[in-house]
Amino acid sequence: MALLTPFNPPVTDWHGRSVWLVGASSGIGLACAEALHAAGARVCVSARQASLLQDFVNSHPGSLALPVDVTDANAIKQAAADLQAQHGLDVVIYCAGYYHAETATAFDLVSMQTHLNVNYTGALFLLDAVLPALLAQGRGHLSLVSSVAGYRGLPNSLAYGPTKAALTHLAEVLYIDLKDRGIGVSVVHPGFVATPLTAQNSFHMPALISPAQAAQAMLQGWRDGLFNIHFPKRFTRVMGLLRLLPYRWYFPLVRQFTGL
Repeated sequence: MALLTPFNPPVTDWHGRSVWLVGASSGIGLACAEALHAAGARVCVSARQASLLQDFVNSHPGSLALPVDVTDANAIKQAAADLQAQHGLDVVIYCAGYYHAETATAFDLVSMQTHLNVNYTGALFLLDAVLPALLAQGRGHLSLVSSVAGYRGLPNSLAYGPTKAALTHLAEVLYIDLKDRGIGVSVVHPGFVATPLTAQNSFHMPALISPAQAAQAMLQGWRDGLFNIHFPKRFTRVMGLLRLLPYRWYFPLVRQFTGL
């Protein structure tokens, strides 16, 4: 039986590749930076907290830190120019994320806008900064870290879910537009991962995994040339099936299983 053609050129060797992880001071971003450095990549980490980035550089020889606030378009553009001059641009990964449980009965516009600015608009700023260089060189890879929370509407996800849904949609269109220009695109849909963000949750998180496990799943996805990288599959496959249900079934099921 013939194997399916991968969506992207498989990344089987990271040695010498310049990888920029934006949102890498903790959680999935940090774990992914550690895994990529161990695989031989030339890693650049960015986030707001310069001290945490420096800790990474101190313990990972050859890596680079570029502190940046993802809500500052000019800062991201300058960081991209600096990185291009020092390391080049091969792979760009947007890991920045913000989460706080929100409901319509306690609507908080400031929180809604913060989610939008960090989870989605920051990705647009990054694309504006790196796409010209990637298009000019005719190669590279873009990866956006979304979430299964963006698959369908979920309780307490009034702010977070829509921004992740937008990020997934963005990745889909980027793939269509860039496939024939030599630039790979992937979108990452984690389930529950033990990070500072999910530590806020007071409910049981099924199939909870560590950031290190998430990072290995991401590297495997890039190795396989996937577009949609999702994990842990025992959870994300169920969430994927829920996307297919008609609303008449979906809404009662969500209420039943979450109790909300």
